[in-house]
Amino acid sequence: MSAGTSDLKGRLTDGLYGLGWGAVKRLPEPTAARLFRTIADQVWKRRGKSVLRLESNLARVVPDASPERLAELSRAGMRSYMRYWMESFRLPTWSPERIKAGLDIADVHHLTEGLDAGNGVIVALPHLANWDLAGAWVTTDLKVPFTTVAERLEPATLYDRFVAYREGLGMEVLPHSGGAAFGTLARRLRAGGLVCLVADRDLSASGVEVSFFGATARMPAGPALLAQQTGALLMPVTLWYDGTPVMRGRIHPAVEMPQEGTRAEKTSAMTQALADAFAGGIAEHPEDWHMLQRLWLDDLDPRGEPT
Repeated sequence: MSAGTSDLKGRLTDGLYGLGWGAVKRLPEPTAARLFRTIADQVWKRRGKSVLRLESNLARVVPDASPERLAELSRAGMRSYMRYWMESFRLPTWSPERIKAGLDIADVHHLTEGLDAGNGVIVALPHLANWDLAGAWVTTDLKVPFTTVAERLEPATLYDRFVAYREGLGMEVLPHSGGAAFGTLARRLRAGGLVCLVADRDLSASGVEVSFFGATARMPAGPALLAQQTGALLMPVTLWYDGTPVMRGRIHPAVEMPQEGTRAEKTSAMTQALADAFAGGIAEHPEDWHMLQRLWLDDLDPRGEPT
């Protein structure tokens, strides 16, 4: 792809996202929901690369599923994914009351008690349901600010849109690339703060190998390393939709930090514990896992990189 074609594609992508944030939020909610459900079904029917990858990933999660069952799951998965985008485009216009009513989450005491202890909390989530809504709920209902990181997107204007969107929901957003993010996150945790990280896919190709649905995948080492370096609690969170306008969720007990072993061994054990918690939530609600990319090592290219 030439530089000019790439620039044009980037400007088009940025413009489409801008249109989404500008137009979708003005639609009545039932109309927006029907529109995005229709888009999901049309995308699913085309059987493009993302849909086929989603089905391949779901086949790992539900290994005994028939082809017909996998097709049903991938269709439901695309509807869930489009619901995420519909809600994300509309979230900046939601009232505090609407945000609070939009999430029903169990075992919040794990988080509030952890924060009250004063040593900081790291919340780690997989790509389940709508993690942005969960973040908005934390800043709105619990009134707790938090810090997160965002992958650098191209074009830069699109990345800036996402940062502005999340900052508008009350989050502090750091770029994923570069070494400065880890130090800033550690400082926030040492001050007793909250850090939230989506942590079921390694973006560095140098993450921790874990057993995940019977095969080897890589997940980021950052959450476990931050917990070890700062003494913060590391808590998995899982989210799901249940067919109503309300998203559900659960805050799991903190992952135990091993008392013995090297730093690498502790990191491996804690990341595996995260993977196990994520797997439990994904197995219960596979249609809400928005993993449209390659994840397992034997699905990556020979260099071990996503394709």
